[in-house]
Amino acid sequence: MSADPLHRAGTPQRKPTTPPPSGPEASVVEVRRSARRRRTVSAYREGDRVVVLIPARMSEAEEQRWVGVMLDKLAAQESKRILGDAELAERAERLSAQHLGGRARPASVRWVTNQNTRWGSCTPAEGSIRLSHRLQGMPEYVVDYVLLHELAHLLVPGHGPDFWRLLEAYPRTERARGYLEGVAAAGRLPHAPGARGE
Repeated sequence: MSADPLHRAGTPQRKPTTPPPSGPEASVVEVRRSARRRRTVSAYREGDRVVVLIPARMSEAEEQRWVGVMLDKLAAQESKRILGDAELAERAERLSAQHLGGRARPASVRWVTNQNTRWGSCTPAEGSIRLSHRLQGMPEYVVDYVLLHELAHLLVPGHGPDFWRLLEAYPRTERARGYLEGVAAAGRLPHAPGARGE
């Protein structure tokens, strides 16, 4: 065993790292390894950084994978602190500026509880965007994707090639679509896996 005090059992090793970019909220990530920690991985915010606690034995590849997983979990927990309509409108403005050159300018953006078969809707003639309340509590990148999808409809009403070209600017489009497809598929399952003692 090394004489270095950071490598003693139970003393976490600290290593700052940078998460994959996810907009202006991206934080510095500090990974702390601990010899006491055997299997569990956890994460929390500490000031302006995210701290991820992992077992000391993890490889660099496992560390990177778990940092991504824990950032997504933390984002999901934080997004459960429900954004109001005003914050949603600010988010729409930011996404339009970042990905659509500020060209999409909705007149209103709000949560609704009457959309159970779609994630969002847009009425281009009115400039109104509505997001399903079912998105509340999902990771930020998923909410941002749906919001950006509806913003794109202010510029291109249909789902033709011009529409999908606009969404190419958002780097997490495929991941967000996969997440939503998984949620939709899980909603059609008769029982959750493991619900019958499996």
